Amino acid sequence: MCILGGGFGGLYTALRLHQLVWEPGQKPEITLIDRQPNFVFAPLLYELITGEMQSWEIAPPFAELLKGTDIRFIQGSVRQIDRDAKSIALEDGTELAFDRLVLALGCETPSESVPGVTEHAIPFRSLPDAYRLDAKLRQLETASAERIRVAIVGAGYCGVEVACKIADRLKDRGRVRLIQSRDTILPNAPEFNRNAALKALEQRGVWVDLETNVGEITADSIGLIYKGQTDTIPVEVVMWTVGNQVSPAIDGFGLPLDSRGKIIITELLQAKDNPDIFALGDAAAISDPDGGFVPTTAQVAFQQSDFVAWNIWSSLTNRPLLPFRYTNLGEMMVLGDDNAVLSGLGIQLDGPLAYLTRRLVYLYRLPTLEHQLKVGFNWLTQPLVKLLSTVN
Repeated sequence: MCILGGGFGGLYTALRLHQLVWEPGQKPEITLIDRQPNFVFAPLLYELITGEMQSWEIAPPFAELLKGTDIRFIQGSVRQIDRDAKSIALEDGTELAFDRLVLALGCETPSESVPGVTEHAIPFRSLPDAYRLDAKLRQLETASAERIRVAIVGAGYCGVEVACKIADRLKDRGRVRLIQSRDTILPNAPEFNRNAALKALEQRGVWVDLETNVGEITADSIGLIYKGQTDTIPVEVVMWTVGNQVSPAIDGFGLPLDSRGKIIITELLQAKDNPDIFALGDAAAISDPDGGFVPTTAQVAFQQSDFVAWNIWSSLTNRPLLPFRYTNLGEMMVLGDDNAVLSGLGIQLDGPLAYLTRRLVYLYRLPTLEHQLKVGFNWLTQPLVKLLSTVN
């Protein structure tokens, strides 16, 4: 069987399948395919901005995570899927057969809606994005400019978290501006989280422009449109955190798609009219019992991976499949150094305690026990290492 996409949905499905109990001769060959050599634990990517964590903690290589399993990893991009022949063709010419296929390709940040975004703005989804931002900030930090002006477009979860981290990194040298087209930040967040975020932004001196759109981005400026008037302001860095766009590869797979370009799936997480193909994560369209759409979050992908793995196992061992039911466990956001907010399951926390709780939850969620132990040991010893370096 083949799994396309090594994000939360794809990697965790592969690991769950490996862990299930199989009778002799039943266990399929599992192949995981991704364009990048590293898995990225996206909720902790913000910690790279301030150097609180290292890239090996957040983005371990697939080869390391899959060591000791019989899961095969291939780095590559999919060119074509032949559903009748049950085969996949990769861009490099490799062809793979499958009896079950999992599509977990995720989404991208659209960048063509405003002139200059592709050329001059930095998204924040991947390890290369984090490296690009860090390199730009390092260059500015070593320059003689008294102020470093940063504009972050989009005040959803990513935009707010990036704004707080950049403000904490640049401190008094930073002039951080958060730009939002709607009349509030975090429109889909619980009120407790939104208020904590507003407080964190205010404490860090982040300027928030509401009901403001972007007209154009150049190498050193951004055009802001407010009530029909355009104001062009100078900036050194523009971050673009607006929107989600399904991977363009999905269009060529010949599967039923909804109006947003997402794969239509059943409650068993199978593609409509294609029971041998499963889909999950950002690229899958599934409604909740109330008729709304299940959110595109890491938490959803975590939960879906368990169901996909179980249903593939069940379909290969003649057992009944289970319908997916999403359980909302709440949400967590990091709001700068040693500061976070969380709400869910009757709990509301903000500040350092929420920051520690978030860290521990994500430590538990890291994909393998070996990686959890390595990262946990590093977190425990970091304060001692810093103390010894200060003494010396």
